[in-house]
Amino acid sequence: MTKHLTPDDLKADEGSDEAVISELERAGTPPEAITERRLPDTISTRRRRIPKELGQIVLVLQGGGALGAYQIGAYQALHEAGVEPDWVIGTSIGAINASLIAGNAPEARLERLGEFWSRMEHSPWVQMLGAWPLVGPLAMNLTTIAQGIPAFFRPNPAAFLGLQMPLGSESAGYYDTSPLARTLSELVDFNRINGRGTRLTVGAANVRTSEMRYFDNRDMDLDIRHVMASGALPPAFPAVRIGGDLYWDGGILSNTPVEAVFDDDPRKSSVIFAVHIWNPQGPEPDTIWQVMGRQKDIQYSSRAVSHIARQKQIHRLRHVIAELVRRLPETAQKSEAVQELAAYGCLTRMHVVRLLAPPFEGEDHTKDIDFSPRGIRRRWEAGYADTNRALELAPWSGEFDPVEGFILHEARPGVMMTAG
Repeated sequence: MTKHLTPDDLKADEGSDEAVISELERAGTPPEAITERRLPDTISTRRRRIPKELGQIVLVLQGGGALGAYQIGAYQALHEAGVEPDWVIGTSIGAINASLIAGNAPEARLERLGEFWSRMEHSPWVQMLGAWPLVGPLAMNLTTIAQGIPAFFRPNPAAFLGLQMPLGSESAGYYDTSPLARTLSELVDFNRINGRGTRLTVGAANVRTSEMRYFDNRDMDLDIRHVMASGALPPAFPAVRIGGDLYWDGGILSNTPVEAVFDDDPRKSSVIFAVHIWNPQGPEPDTIWQVMGRQKDIQYSSRAVSHIARQKQIHRLRHVIAELVRRLPETAQKSEAVQELAAYGCLTRMHVVRLLAPPFEGEDHTKDIDFSPRGIRRRWEAGYADTNRALELAPWSGEFDPVEGFILHEARPGVMMTAG
């Protein structure tokens, strides 16, 4: 499907977000510590490499069904700039995209990603429905609900016969996802994943304990079940059993799995591209249709502001501890008690580049099942454009407060805000 995009394929986004707030200020960053820079109006080919001394490159991908096409554009921009991730973390569709990246050689990744998303497109006759004035998009979405996506999921007839009908724990879902298992088996090389060339982490929710579980190829061999579990969104998709426990989509607990980076042991300095496909900010809804859409945005944007505030506080405290220990006399530093306390300190630095997918005119609460070629392409293009502009601006360059270990670069339409 998908031809690889070039800067000439794209036009600059019109306008800017004048109401860009300050999630940064609300996250506790003083206004004087926030810098605002205009993003380039056009995309150039001048994309700066990321200095190795800044640490590992991490790509964090949210869940969100068809919205995940934005992530492919983001990855393409990184790939063309020679920025391959050392670690890919994903939930739901983000886990699927992450497995396609980690499970293929760098030179084959875009081709495999393009092949996957071409298989996700509506069939030609469904696309013909989409051409109908006014009712086209609704007709396509209703067809998706009724018939599924051939390479992704198909209806489970038994689930529609009665809510109380026993189906079995691993079949209790409105849809059967065995088509996705076949698709992944054809496009993802799990031998490569388990060769650990690129680190892969996928998040899933334990059905029994309601705890988040991150499956990581650093610690264990991964297979299709782990990716499928991360995308098993109830009640649409059935749970997946791994090691005696059932797992659902990690997005029902944490749809933005960036905490996996900050809780890693040992922590490493990183440049983290956190690709957000649900909008944490939006207008007040005044119709039921709008209420349903805004509810999804709020639920799946995963309390991003509060997470950012807490991580900034925690990482700053780690730097403060390390600095206080450094100021102690050398004899005190060597004492067992001080060394135990010093272990809570950390001098790693995290540059978090938060890419936020833009809303599109006319989209509604069914946007995450919009697998139309047009919907996929425009999200792909937006991710490509936004990431290219961020790479050109290179917000991680420059001087920052040495006590700050967590520096957020917030990319919004037309502007990059940095807190650090």
